[in-house]
Amino acid sequence: MTYCEYLNTITGEKLSLHKEYHDNQYGFPIENDNALFERLMFEINQAGLNWILILKKQNNFRKAFENFNIEKVANYTEIDFQRLMNDPGIIRNRLKINAAIENAKIILTIRQESGSFCKWLDLHAEDIKSLEGWTKLFKKTFKFTGGEIVNEFLISTGYLPGAHSPECPVFERIKLIKQNK
Repeated sequence: MTYCEYLNTITGEKLSLHKEYHDNQYGFPIENDNALFERLMFEINQAGLNWILILKKQNNFRKAFENFNIEKVANYTEIDFQRLMNDPGIIRNRLKINAAIENAKIILTIRQESGSFCKWLDLHAEDIKSLEGWTKLFKKTFKFTGGEIVNEFLISTGYLPGAHSPECPVFERIKLIKQNK
């Protein structure tokens, strides 16, 4: 079932949150490093949980992680870690919070080597065509990444196809954006 089909199975607040994400974020290319970092952290935090929980908490995450400013998160101290562990508005998982801090540091290194996180992804997109290749790269590079996290991150940011069915009007919007890139 595609995300597009899934929308037909839900109602109420869930539908509103999912529809906003589906219509304006899911599968759209992201060129801003902080936004890419945010999406990676959302996917990591969703692991083992329901996506609706992340959608409900996304503003809390943004506030807690200072809008996913990579430089700020990379410089978090033990005090910041404890603040996050005590924040009921986010997922208070030690491994996931640590992954956010460590992955921010990794992205800073990637920026030094490649110019930006986006350019690093673009560079690898030219060579890596399979989910297995991407997963291997992410597991080697980042903390708390596995096949499902990598797959959803890449689909949700437009690096892998499959975000929308061809019949979905959003499919055409994304196609036009990519053509004009």
